[in-house]
Amino acid sequence: MVKFYTLLTYLFLSIPLFAQTGIPAKRPLTQADYDRWQAIRSEKISDDGRWITYQIDPQEGDGVLELRSADGRKTTRFPRGYMAQFTADNQFLVMRLKVPVADTHKAKLKKTKPEQMPKDSLLTLNLATGQTTRLPNVRAFLVGKEGGSWVAISQSHPPDKTPKAVATKDTTAPTTTVAGASVATTKKATSTKSKSDDLTLLNLADGTRRTFRYVSGVAMSTNGQTIFYSKDAFSDSLKALAPNAVDRPGVYQFDLATKREIIVDTNGRFKQYKGIAVDKTGGQLAWMASADSAGAEAKAFALYYKSLRPAAKSTAKRTKATLPAMPFQTLADTTTLANHWSVNEFSTPRFSDDGQRLYFATSPVAQRSRKDTLTPDDEKVKVDVWSWTDRRLQPMQQKRLKQEKERGYAAVYDLANQRLTPLASREVPAVTVDYKANPRYLLGESDEAYQVASSWDPGHTDLYLIDTQTGTKQKIASDLMASDPKLSPGGRYAYWYDERDSLWRAYSVREQKLADLTRGLPAKFFDEEHDSPSLPGAYGAAGWTKDDRYVWLYDRYDIWQIDPTGAEKPSLVTAGWGRTNNVRLRRSMLTPQDSTINPNADLWLTGFWEADKHWGILQEKNPTSASRSVAVLTQSNHRYAGLQKAKNAGTLTYLRGNFQEPNNLFVTDTTFRTPAQLTWINPQQDSVRWGSVELVHWLGTNGTKLEGLLYKPDNFNPKQKYPMLVYYYERNSETMYDYKAPSPSRSTINIPYCTSNGYLVFVPDIVYTVGQPGPDAYDCVVPGVLSLLDKGFVDRDRIGLQGQSWGGYQTAYLITRTNLFKAAMAGAPVANMTSAYGGIRWGTGMSRMFQYEKTQSRIGGTLWEKPLSYIENSPLFAANKIETPLMMMHNDADGSVPWYQGIEMFTALRRLNKPVWMVTYNGEDHNLTMRHNMKDLSIRMYQFFDYYLKDAPMPVWMKEGRTAVEKDRGEMKY
Repeated sequence: MVKFYTLLTYLFLSIPLFAQTGIPAKRPLTQADYDRWQAIRSEKISDDGRWITYQIDPQEGDGVLELRSADGRKTTRFPRGYMAQFTADNQFLVMRLKVPVADTHKAKLKKTKPEQMPKDSLLTLNLATGQTTRLPNVRAFLVGKEGGSWVAISQSHPPDKTPKAVATKDTTAPTTTVAGASVATTKKATSTKSKSDDLTLLNLADGTRRTFRYVSGVAMSTNGQTIFYSKDAFSDSLKALAPNAVDRPGVYQFDLATKREIIVDTNGRFKQYKGIAVDKTGGQLAWMASADSAGAEAKAFALYYKSLRPAAKSTAKRTKATLPAMPFQTLADTTTLANHWSVNEFSTPRFSDDGQRLYFATSPVAQRSRKDTLTPDDEKVKVDVWSWTDRRLQPMQQKRLKQEKERGYAAVYDLANQRLTPLASREVPAVTVDYKANPRYLLGESDEAYQVASSWDPGHTDLYLIDTQTGTKQKIASDLMASDPKLSPGGRYAYWYDERDSLWRAYSVREQKLADLTRGLPAKFFDEEHDSPSLPGAYGAAGWTKDDRYVWLYDRYDIWQIDPTGAEKPSLVTAGWGRTNNVRLRRSMLTPQDSTINPNADLWLTGFWEADKHWGILQEKNPTSASRSVAVLTQSNHRYAGLQKAKNAGTLTYLRGNFQEPNNLFVTDTTFRTPAQLTWINPQQDSVRWGSVELVHWLGTNGTKLEGLLYKPDNFNPKQKYPMLVYYYERNSETMYDYKAPSPSRSTINIPYCTSNGYLVFVPDIVYTVGQPGPDAYDCVVPGVLSLLDKGFVDRDRIGLQGQSWGGYQTAYLITRTNLFKAAMAGAPVANMTSAYGGIRWGTGMSRMFQYEKTQSRIGGTLWEKPLSYIENSPLFAANKIETPLMMMHNDADGSVPWYQGIEMFTALRRLNKPVWMVTYNGEDHNLTMRHNMKDLSIRMYQFFDYYLKDAPMPVWMKEGRTAVEKDRGEMKY
């Protein structure tokens, strides 16, 4: 009997906790969990603040678009909805519906041609009644940004199978409206085959629809009142209106009042129409046309213009601000531009916001070459000639070949004064156009004189002011090392941060005078934590106040208001609150209308508390008055992001999350008194083991105070020994409250997957000096690991190391210096700085020299100046000291770190008979982009670590490899 009761007691005590409490036991994350993990995207608020929409998208599979009323009383879900837009009158929501993932997959298995693949649909929703309308085969749609009830929808259509029309002459031809005139039309032969789209115009207010065939381009005015389009083949809709209409490509207008099509231009000599542009009010139209066919080797385009405004009365006083009505006219062509130049076909013209200017681009007409038709292709010489006189290296020229062939040079047509002015040139190719302010002068940049030196010393430029009336170019700064120079919104100042002396400067356009904005101020405007041989960048600018009166600039913590004239002393907008509280304050632009600062309006801020890495949202009332004060509206151990406000209401939304909480959407008002959570994504996270994160501190070998993040498994027990993975990439402690979704690896470990499966993950910050990036990593990482070993919960014999790219290099270096780590995985590591130094970054075509001398690699000199530094910091030269098993990923299309760097490391360790594996994904770049490859890497990487750190069985691929024959058969071998 005693034995019976003892057995019952044992059985009772052995029942799992979930059986006693009803709560299921949590399980670890698996590779199968990735696909369904969700994220909030594309959140939008209607202008009246009554409606909020957002996407909830899984990593793989069909997502959903949700529409919520701001008061939370109504929710509508639209499976596969995305790219949603509210109409300006807040009456409708328009969205695209993605093709179901399963349908796309089936079509791929059937090897369906791209043009026959399933297409998206469009859905419109009446927000008041809930009525919906759907249209199939949608490529794109347009709605008026500031008004109108029409939607312009581009739809693909199946290839026509009807025979070619027969050429006939119709003596009873009716008339078709041509920009107000009447012309006779004729019918002629044409092929009905076209690669263009159908255009459906849908009136949301009354449901009216019109469809036009073979439309190649569409433009809608900002107010939504006018719609224009171009066609490149015969239009069935035009035939319905005029059965004997001329079969010609052209530009057309849809008259919203009469719901009729109006011909703007169907000049019979033109074969291509491109680049339709309409001004904000719909009163002006521009387009490009060419008599050359699309397949012509050399094409010349011209720019045409039509004013649709009523003609001014003869008694009306004419001013520059008043644009005369004018007939359709030619603004620019080969006769009005420089010799052998034409309008650039790859740049769409654009009107300035006030409609007084039309900006476009020009380019040289390609010269017709003599093609060699007598030599077979396999006998033609294909050779690149590298010359020391080349301004850019041949690989860079090849990488920029398309860009250079399509390069356009900015020009402007002053519509009020009928004046064409070229702005950019070969000498000053880059001009920043300001469409809003219409300033007299624009800013131009040229790096022409520094292109050779850019291989080892990039970033130099000359700065010019360009007169929009004359095209005159005035150099205002030479050999500048500047961070993104710009014009102030009103065009009164050119301003920039000069990296050479860490000063902000402004050049007065009117006075032609340069002023130092930040000289002598008791603050640092450069990145105080910068630790490479390059010059430090700035913290940035918050913007300008109205009429360019003040510029607001950031230091590390606060915002400064500076008078560019120097008449007023600089002042602290945030009153030093940020520095006093060790909080980095940055201005939030809640709506696009906030692009210009209103100094009398409340200032919205985000804050980052440096000490414990948490975030918050703050507000400062009366920021430029003596009574100003900063108030914290919300702060917590979370990351806040995406703060935005309705255009015409006080509705606010933002995202909030941390390592343990997914980024969910919240809604509130400008008081922030009652924020409400709108979404609860990833409920499945509650059923899996997750983990926690904490900030840790230690001293580096050289006495530097360091920080890092320690991620712990669920139910962490400090008396237990855990395996630990160490991951790093420069500094990461500021990401403490970032949410990290489980996902397959592009190149690095996934932290929640690791903690869920019983690993500690240590992410140390690394602080660098010049000339010793490898030793610096050792001096920061190893002491951090040892400090955690002292705490007693890390298994000294089960510590792994992982890093990608720069982190991959440091992984390879660290295992030459210590046997502390049981296993290491390095993604795309530089193994040999001496061979990598003179190589090419194939993604850009640039030489790698600058990276070693100036930036991340931090050597601080050339290979011939500091040869020992390159050798001593290269893992390859100490490969014989490595005892740690190493796995590498290095892909054969890596455009950042040459594939041969991984090969050099692999072949060295293989010769030394060291355990080493390298996985190379064919056609993949520096980080994986194809999801199936990402999943494969995740399986192999965790198998590798589990074998060495958790005594899991050795996988087949580690034991036997994978032969070329097995690869050809598709055998995966896990």
